[in-house]
Amino acid sequence: MFTRLLVGLDGSPRADSAFEQAVVLAQRFGSTVVVAYVRERGGRAADGAAMLDRARERLVAAGLKAELAEREGEPDVELAELAKAVDAVLVGRRGVTTKGDALGPTVSSLIRIADRCVIVCGGLPSPMTACALAFDGRETSQRALELVARFATVVGSTVHLIHAAQDRDAGLQVVGVAEALLSMQRVAFVTHVEPGKPGEVVAQVIKRTRCDALFAGAHLSHEQGRPSAVVVSHAEEILRHTDIPVVIQP
Repeated sequence: MFTRLLVGLDGSPRADSAFEQAVVLAQRFGSTVVVAYVRERGGRAADGAAMLDRARERLVAAGLKAELAEREGEPDVELAELAKAVDAVLVGRRGVTTKGDALGPTVSSLIRIADRCVIVCGGLPSPMTACALAFDGRETSQRALELVARFATVVGSTVHLIHAAQDRDAGLQVVGVAEALLSMQRVAFVTHVEPGKPGEVVAQVIKRTRCDALFAGAHLSHEQGRPSAVVVSHAEEILRHTDIPVVIQP
């Protein structure tokens, strides 16, 4: 399902963490890893060449196929263009904080404009063998449901289905669609409908269940046809409370 993965390098620790997560996923799925370096206009080409060479050596040593790409321009725009030819793009995060921007402007923009799922990685690589799904019933959330069902089948994971709702009966009606699909595909699942803010509820369930990968859908803006600013706010709320990879499905 992940035959081609894209990861961008910029010399930062968070980009290095995303690269190592790409290695973990690529080894599981036999993926080709496309490693990109986006140079700012006027930047030194030698810096990118050295990073790409090191990445290629790491991938070859891991027994993986590597493709290298060097571009010049805005990182979010160039990565979104490269992402059209892959199944997922992996990016790093700034860290788990209670305040501030957990994603950074490049990652926030990439989530809005990329046509492929964006995996926002944690500080350390995760085996991604215990899956959770933040489900709200919207269209992109249902696409995330389909993705996690396929992923869980490959890794043999029980899916922890999470929905935040003050009214439990109403919440159970929302997750009923997800329960039906998982049942039809014979994917084991546990449902968690709990009161509170989505980010806090998701974080509590993940801590309790020790899930190491979270899948979530992006909310589409009907006016623009792209993920709206609300998407990033919800993603950041979750990312501020946990340090596991979050797979955001457009």
